[in-house]
Amino acid sequence: MFKTLDDLDPEQRVLVRLDLNSPVEDGEVQDNRRFDRHAETVRELAEAGHRVVLMAHQGRPGGDDFVSLEQHADILASHIDRDVGFVADTYGDDAIAAIDALEAGDVLLLENTRMCDEELPEEDPEVKADTEFVRTLAEHVDAYVNDAYSAAHRSHASLVGFPLVLPAYAGRVMQTEYEANSSIATREFDGQVTMVVGGTKATDVIDVMNNLGDKVDQFLLGGIAGELFLRAAGNDVGFDLEGMDFFDDQWEENRETIESLLDERGDQIKLAVDLAYEDETDDRGEIAVANITEKDRAYLDVGSMTVDEYDPIIRDSEAVFVKGALGLFEDERFAVGTTGVLRAIAETDCFSVVGGGDTSRAIGMYGMDEGDFGHVSIAGGAYIRALTGAPLAGVEALKQD
Repeated sequence: MFKTLDDLDPEQRVLVRLDLNSPVEDGEVQDNRRFDRHAETVRELAEAGHRVVLMAHQGRPGGDDFVSLEQHADILASHIDRDVGFVADTYGDDAIAAIDALEAGDVLLLENTRMCDEELPEEDPEVKADTEFVRTLAEHVDAYVNDAYSAAHRSHASLVGFPLVLPAYAGRVMQTEYEANSSIATREFDGQVTMVVGGTKATDVIDVMNNLGDKVDQFLLGGIAGELFLRAAGNDVGFDLEGMDFFDDQWEENRETIESLLDERGDQIKLAVDLAYEDETDDRGEIAVANITEKDRAYLDVGSMTVDEYDPIIRDSEAVFVKGALGLFEDERFAVGTTGVLRAIAETDCFSVVGGGDTSRAIGMYGMDEGDFGHVSIAGGAYIRALTGAPLAGVEALKQD
């Protein structure tokens, strides 16, 4: 296991990796839950009298969201109720001067790590530890804290290089995300364990089911992945219509595995019994899967009967994990499936983890309280990798310390 902030010596100059990657609209960085979550770690370090140097990334080179972190500093400052300095430099003279000038309790944000050429290539930690980026910054700080669990599946310099050359610790987000997202593999539950799986990628669902099949009693399926499983079960859905590119390629790549899962684990897998679509009046329409003789429209959510079948399974569970949405929940007409299972979880006294890309956004969008869930993950790719049993490079690097 890695060390945490509880193990950090006092009065350190600490280099902290956050994940503040955010939506950017018309050049404006949007505030989101990542700032609020990481604020706990930053605030704790600053209030303890450490000199706090922050690193984070935003977008990828060439993308519209590849922008400076100057706005991020102002947003983070509003969450920690103290000033956050910013320097438009990553490890050059300006950055070093700003770091050396810090006093106890000061917080400084360096420029976008992905503006550094040595950050992005996926390479071994030993290679990253030997970069000029890592070696230069390491000489001006005492310790390294990784709080960027949602980026921990990447073997980038700011995530895996520093733990090899500095005393390394997990921040509060890293600590809580790791413990919650690993719980399905590490905890013992006496009662039923249920997993709600949806989203757009069949491979993610297959990997999760293969890895956790012996630990999960019931898989409740929806989304594009769920429709592909319905196709494998002999229903006339899970096909691309004109202008679509969601189903057929995934079907060809995963058909044998999906059919094998249904054959071997059919008693664990619950499929939608009805699906929702946009009707002629632009309202929500629903149709029983058994009544579909030909796919002639896009299905955008599981139906109400499916929610009614999934609801008691969730309420009878000791633990429920969510990976992916059951429908296009961003459109209120097609949020019934996703919000239905989330509300059942919120009203049930069970251990719960909600994550997988943007799925957790539905909680705030539809007026639910995050406090009614055991853990709401801000991670996407890292959450999926944790569920599938794959190691996370950033976490493994911390464990080496």
